[in-house]
Amino acid sequence: MMRHGRTMDSETERARLAKIYSDLSDERLAELAADEKSLSDVAREALEAELANRGIEVRKEAEEPRQHSGPLVMVKRFRDLPEAFVAKSILDSARIDSFLADQNLVRMDWLYSNLIGGMKLMVRPEDLEEAKKLLDEQANEANAAQADDLSNPTGDGSE
Repeated sequence: MMRHGRTMDSETERARLAKIYSDLSDERLAELAADEKSLSDVAREALEAELANRGIEVRKEAEEPRQHSGPLVMVKRFRDLPEAFVAKSILDSARIDSFLADQNLVRMDWLYSNLIGGMKLMVRPEDLEEAKKLLDEQANEANAAQADDLSNPTGDGSE
C-alpha cells in the first residue's frame, strides 16, 4: 500500500514539474539541463521529457573536476581593499579561481597592510599568466581613462 502511495506522489510531482517546465523558455530549460546534478530523479525525467517535446538537444559536457595543482602563486599585491576587490572580481568574472590572502587582517586595521606587505591575490599556477594578462589590461584601461580625464579637466567634451 505504501509503495502505491509513493508512486502516486512521484506521478503528482512529475505532473507538477511538467507544467512548470512547459512554461519556461528554451534558454532557461537549457540552463536547468546544464545543472542537472542538482535535480531529483523525477525532476530530471520531467525536464528530459520537456526537452524532447520541444526537440531541444542539450549536449552534456563531461566536466572534469579541477585538479589541485599545488601551492597557490601570487599574482599581485594590494595595499588597499577596494583595489584588491576590483582585481579579484575581474578574475572571478573570467572564472579564474582566486583568493585574497591577508584580507581579514587588513580589514581589522588597514595600517597592518604595510606591515605584512599588503593583501596578496593568489591563483593556481596554471592560471597565473591569464590572470596577469587580465589585470594588466584593466590597469592599461584605467591609465588611459585617467589620461583622458587629465587632458580635459572641464569634462565637457571640448578640447
